[in-house]
Amino acid sequence: MTELGQSPNGSSASRDETWARETLSRLAFAAVVEQRRSRRWGIFFKLLFLLYLIAILVLATLPLDMTQVDRGHRHTALINVEGLIAADAEATAANVVAGLREAFKNEHVAGVILSINSPGGSPVQAGEMYDEIMRLRKEHPTIPVYAVASDVCASGGYYVAAAAQKIFANKASIIGSIGVRTDGFGFEDAMAKLGISRRLYTAGSHKGFLDPFLPPRPEDIAHIQGMLDEIHQQFIDAVRAGRGDRLKDNPDLFSGLVWTGEKSVELGLIDGLADIRQVAKEEFKAEKIVDYTQRPKVLERILTGVETAIQGWSGTIGLSAPKLQ
Repeated sequence: MTELGQSPNGSSASRDETWARETLSRLAFAAVVEQRRSRRWGIFFKLLFLLYLIAILVLATLPLDMTQVDRGHRHTALINVEGLIAADAEATAANVVAGLREAFKNEHVAGVILSINSPGGSPVQAGEMYDEIMRLRKEHPTIPVYAVASDVCASGGYYVAAAAQKIFANKASIIGSIGVRTDGFGFEDAMAKLGISRRLYTAGSHKGFLDPFLPPRPEDIAHIQGMLDEIHQQFIDAVRAGRGDRLKDNPDLFSGLVWTGEKSVELGLIDGLADIRQVAKEEFKAEKIVDYTQRPKVLERILTGVETAIQGWSGTIGLSAPKLQ
């Protein structure tokens, strides 16, 4: 006789319950183990990434001399002028001048090559490079300075090249653009259509000149044109001083036009067609080339970018600084 509350299959039910409990326990344990394993791998990869960042920062802060080859034998010094010429760019006067001075201090330097691949930029930065090259040439008359153009040697890039005794390029290089420009936008018509009025308060009758939200005034345009003409003349004088009677009498020479390297030889803008290695070998008789280019470290670039962003708007809005581009 079966008693009340007792199942004839009690032993089987008990076994199923035990199996289920053990299975759940094993599954829970496996999940915990997997979670711990994932956490360990996550920590490992985070540490690996941190070490990678530390290694980059350490390499970025190494002094340039630690990455240079031996400079104790006769060689050609190379200075790169790459990209936009600007105070906050790699091709800044501070970097180029520092490299030039270091090269000229070395008694084993047979000659200096300015490798230029630049569309131009700041007339101030280009002018400082030009003046320093001229000064160093006078101070060290036995060390020649030649410029070699790559893809582009235009405007401010050519301003720098004009300080060299000779300029070489590829037959397809873009050379010239001897001119000055500034640019901006005008929004006064759009604002009138939208029913928006401009409220500008200044101390100084011309402080807001060429404001993009107001109609341009003839006297303001005349003033900025005078500035551009003055800077243009400075550019022309520098080119004439550097190139001398090698320049051909062509009315378009200082118009802002560009030419190929091949045509530039005919116009007297450059002296011949050659690359860096040809110049080092044939002109300086020193095939070994050592890079003296000073480059900002990664941390310096970051800090410079932050500093530029903090500086904010300039006092004259809507008008860019004059550019040799």
